[in-house]
Amino acid sequence: MVLASVHATYKNVSHVTAYRDAIAVVIFVLIVFLVFKPIVQWIIDRTPEGKPVKNMYVNAVILTALASSVYSVIFNMKYVLGPLVVGLVIPEGPPLGSALESKYEKLTMNVFLPISITVSVMRSDAVRMFTEFSHILVNIFLTALTLVLKLLACLVPCLYFKLPLNESLAVSIILSYKSFADFVLYESVLDSAYISQATYAFLILFSLLNAGIVPVMLRRLYDPKRKYVSYQKRTILHLEPSSDLHILTCLHRPENVSAAIAFLQLLSSPNLDFPIAVTVLYLVKLVGQINPVLISNNKKSRRLHTDSYIHTANLAFRKFMLEGLKSVTVTTFTAFSHEKMMHEDICTLALDQTTSMIIVPSGRRWTLDGMFESDDDAIRRLNQALLESAPCSVGILIDRGHFSRKGNDVTSKKYYNIDVGVIFIGGKDDREALSLVKRMKHNPRVRVTVIRLLFKQEIKPANWEYILDNEVLKDFKIADEMNNVDYSERTMSSGAEVASIIQFMAHEYDLILVGRDQGIASPNFLGLTEWVELPELGVIGDFLAAKELSSKVSVLVVQQQQQE
Repeated sequence: MVLASVHATYKNVSHVTAYRDAIAVVIFVLIVFLVFKPIVQWIIDRTPEGKPVKNMYVNAVILTALASSVYSVIFNMKYVLGPLVVGLVIPEGPPLGSALESKYEKLTMNVFLPISITVSVMRSDAVRMFTEFSHILVNIFLTALTLVLKLLACLVPCLYFKLPLNESLAVSIILSYKSFADFVLYESVLDSAYISQATYAFLILFSLLNAGIVPVMLRRLYDPKRKYVSYQKRTILHLEPSSDLHILTCLHRPENVSAAIAFLQLLSSPNLDFPIAVTVLYLVKLVGQINPVLISNNKKSRRLHTDSYIHTANLAFRKFMLEGLKSVTVTTFTAFSHEKMMHEDICTLALDQTTSMIIVPSGRRWTLDGMFESDDDAIRRLNQALLESAPCSVGILIDRGHFSRKGNDVTSKKYYNIDVGVIFIGGKDDREALSLVKRMKHNPRVRVTVIRLLFKQEIKPANWEYILDNEVLKDFKIADEMNNVDYSERTMSSGAEVASIIQFMAHEYDLILVGRDQGIASPNFLGLTEWVELPELGVIGDFLAAKELSSKVSVLVVQQQQQE
């Protein structure tokens, strides 16, 4: 771009002006790397770890980029040259790179980029592309030839290393993609009179077709969920009674730690015949173009600092592991990832750790006294994506604060410290929730109550779902032999009665487990589905997590493995 601009000035303006512009560019590059870069590093060093960069510094960087653009235009260069060079010396990721992107990304992508694309397209003359078709035929041939060669150059190595054909084609198309960023180059060579208006119009049309066709082709060729398809059942229901229970619990904030440990304590047992293997994943949101990374906390890393909440949480989980003697093992990881890719990191780790269930916090936050505080839409979107693609069962934990405080109170004199209720209506998700509770009944601190809700509508005994439901309930129906388990059945006639019994239960238990989908019983909730606010929790889970429900009960919504 620089050489093209200097050559155009040399040819069309004067030799002296061209030499002046070249010297000005060299001086500008030296100033950026020798003066501006140390200033940027000084700003980063002055910013405390975990704290945002001061707005004064962020605005100063933006003004520098704008000034560099003006400088580039004054010396007959393309306006993007200055900001491009300035951007090279700004480190990606936190604190400065993330601050710039979080503050200006929406403005740039939603306002400036569409305006820039519109202006570039308006400069093209599509009519001349057809009237001068014979003149640009060679350029069209060279563009097509280059595209084919690039596709082959990418496709052959992928096939050589035995990558599936669909994925090989996807990689080749991505690497051959022409994006809107090329518009700047097209405008530069057009302004320098290296290409004609007809050629410019063809290149703009080619890029627009790329932007419209390539995403559709990629969705057809490559499905990210396919890699999470498991050829075996990764559910608690299909585990052997005495086999290790592998749990992956995900944390976003410091307040998630106590709830996660309180829940895991319900699954721990002094009996070594029921071991649990816990994998803890701290999710750290990245802003900017920095590459995602998954770090094992068992290894030293410069990204993990001793004064962060992750270090404190690690100590809490280590204490939990020591209290569980040899029946509990804990492994911790930290995923630095973009918001839209977090579910992929979770699914990948779940596959590697042969996890049977993933536990994630809900996006709804509560105060210490159980009052609604706020909704985090980013966490809700993550949970929805996880429910669609997880290679194992998923549990969404809604903690109102009371459960996490009581669950961590090991000094309580009450023998049954935690009251756990299970609402069983039917379906594979309810059966998975019940299988999880079977693991809890071995903990002497837990009192389990299973309430089965039956509807008056006749269900044929030959129905396969009905048979499976009764099979999984067998152990709980023998209540006389288990002094920490109660079982009861209640007959319902409508969704209103279901709402009443659930509201009553919300004041009787510390934690309630429910399935996300109730299978053949779902039609009985037609009146309740219209009021669902959080669809990722299902009908019953949404009712128990409602803002208007004056209760301190926490809820675990369970979904059985979907990717099979």
